[in-house]
Amino acid sequence: MTVKKIVSRVALLVLLSNLAGCSVIPTWMDPTTWFEDDKEAEVRELKPINERFKPAIVWDDSVGDGVDYYFSRLTPVVAYNKVFAASRQGIVKAFDETSGKQLWKIDLADYRDEGMFSSVTQLWADGISARLSGGITAAYQKVFLGSENGLVFAIDVDTGKVAWQSKVKGEVLASPAVDEGVVVVNTGAGVMHALDAETGEQRWIYESEVPTLTLRGVAQPSISSGGAIVGTASGKVAVVLIENGQVLWEQTVAAATGATELERLVDIDSQTLVFGGIVYVVSYNGTLAAVELRSGRVLWKREYRSYRRMTIDGNLLYVVDASSQVYALDRRNGIERWSQPSLRERELTSATPVSDYIVVGDRYGFLHWLDKASGEIVARLNFGGDDEDNSVYVEPVVSGDIIYAVTREGDIAAIRTP
Repeated sequence: MTVKKIVSRVALLVLLSNLAGCSVIPTWMDPTTWFEDDKEAEVRELKPINERFKPAIVWDDSVGDGVDYYFSRLTPVVAYNKVFAASRQGIVKAFDETSGKQLWKIDLADYRDEGMFSSVTQLWADGISARLSGGITAAYQKVFLGSENGLVFAIDVDTGKVAWQSKVKGEVLASPAVDEGVVVVNTGAGVMHALDAETGEQRWIYESEVPTLTLRGVAQPSISSGGAIVGTASGKVAVVLIENGQVLWEQTVAAATGATELERLVDIDSQTLVFGGIVYVVSYNGTLAAVELRSGRVLWKREYRSYRRMTIDGNLLYVVDASSQVYALDRRNGIERWSQPSLRERELTSATPVSDYIVVGDRYGFLHWLDKASGEIVARLNFGGDDEDNSVYVEPVVSGDIIYAVTREGDIAAIRTP
């Protein structure tokens, strides 16, 4: 929370305390309820749970000012015994995975030359935002991330120095995919770029159709069996050969219907999930499908509407739909095993499997642990302070029994699941 917000809230509480003395402040004077309607209050109120354990924060820190209220998918990543995280402004940090000690920090914000006052300007100003939004991915001793300015950065994992940066067409709103010496970046312009992982030089591009009206965001590519797999804004899944950009197949998963552009939204806005030779994909208009990777043949379809990344653990496929209801499906046939509706409208993140549970974050800064087998909520942590300005906006990442979560205001923590 910013200093300005803290000062404002403290001043307001002092005023209310003076007015109310030692009595209980009436509801109409409670500032936390002033801007909530009945539905909002109902969504915000959490139902009691049978708590099995208490999650423990191992260490915490901050990454600049986070992403504020902007759309962002700046997910942290754990690799090389480090945790990497970034802010929209341009701060990128590496922390020791175990202790949380900061190992390095780099600032990708743009500091323009201000002549003789440049040093003073840089000392007191934050610079021009790098608008980081797509990342982070770690591979080949580098971390890769992109920006709304169409820049892709490769940063050395040990030194924090920029190894290279490349300009691509369109905003980079999702994490790159990296394998076989290639960095694959999908952009808001409907263009997927393949860059050399060592030099940043472009190898090929794949262009897809972008409808007049689309969601804010694009699907993160996946790489498997020599192909880059990506969902498009027009409801298709495409597989492109990593080596040369040749299109192996395209399959329409979601077809546009309806009279208005809004009704015709069919965006595949989440990362395709590849497991056991099958591509799992979900669209915004309500189509969840399993597609054979080799041929593009659709194996089964179900009606689930989502723009969040799916996850798999064993034979269960976990889906958080557009209304924040959580489902577990049998990945082999799409049959629903359980659903958890009690967190509806809390703008949940994707589900992260850890130990015997899955973890989701929400718009009020809470983390919730659900039993993998039943969907029962068994633990909860107020990480963001029950504050919409400090929501857990991307799914936590996991290493062993530790999850790493970030909030909109840049708080980051390592949290142990017993």
